[in-house]
Amino acid sequence: MEKFGNGLFSLAKIREIDMVGYLERLGFAPEAVKKNGTDYWYLSPLRKETGASFHVDAVTNSWYDFGLMGGGNLVDFCLRYYNCSIPDLLAKFNADFSPHQLTVFDAALHEGRAGKESKLAVTNVRPLYAYPLKNYLHERSIPVAVADGFCSEVAYQINGNTYYGVGFKNDSGGYEIRNKNYKQSSSPKDITTIAFGVDSVHVFEGFMDFLSWQTLHPYAEPGTADFVVLNGAGMFDRALPFLEEHDVVRLWLDRDVTGKAYTQYALSMGPKYRDESGWYEKHKDLNEWQVQKGEVQKPRMKPGLRLPVGS
Repeated sequence: MEKFGNGLFSLAKIREIDMVGYLERLGFAPEAVKKNGTDYWYLSPLRKETGASFHVDAVTNSWYDFGLMGGGNLVDFCLRYYNCSIPDLLAKFNADFSPHQLTVFDAALHEGRAGKESKLAVTNVRPLYAYPLKNYLHERSIPVAVADGFCSEVAYQINGNTYYGVGFKNDSGGYEIRNKNYKQSSSPKDITTIAFGVDSVHVFEGFMDFLSWQTLHPYAEPGTADFVVLNGAGMFDRALPFLEEHDVVRLWLDRDVTGKAYTQYALSMGPKYRDESGWYEKHKDLNEWQVQKGEVQKPRMKPGLRLPVGS
């Protein structure tokens, strides 16, 4: 298996480490290995449990903890496992390991075992049409008119079965796909940038938060701000070159362990990075706050009052 070359660890290098191998280094062995050696199930390293509900997909090198209802890549895992900041995580890896000691994830090793039929394949893309998807957007407090401007209806197949969802395209042509029951991503994984060449940029972890911002700012002039949707906090380092082109960077990241860590990491890079998550400080993210606002706060609001734009 391939090893890293010489040099210091970066977030990108940590993200490329084989997760099954790293868990083994930490002393965690799988309780079960399924799907011809591509599905690993562990007792969660992040909490106490008696039944294995921590899943590692060896094909995508990603994890999901069904008890925490959260997952991501190895950086996301390590931030939770070590309960540390991003600078501390980088320092820990560079102190504890040489890059050549850790195995690089190699998706080609699993291609034959996983089988083509198990991969997500996008089969059709069209404007939003299906009623269940429009109803799902309504439940997330996103008007269809707003979603229409940025999203499509994406049909996809996994294991020969066909599904569909609200699709949000990234810069490499892949899609983040959401419906009421599933969160999926098609390859290739990447960030999404919407650029007008202006000085200010808003940064969101997921596209539902971005759509919430658009919903809450119906009178914002188009082209007065750029936007980045990370499509996962672990993609933050990939967005940095674009963010550094701006004078003001407004951060609307999740208020969980990973989101807070990336927010603090960004704030440490200079005063142009600004944390906007105070608007939803008692909620996980902007979309959750918006949904709760619609259900709880809106009936108590006086006629004519509007949400402050904060921008």
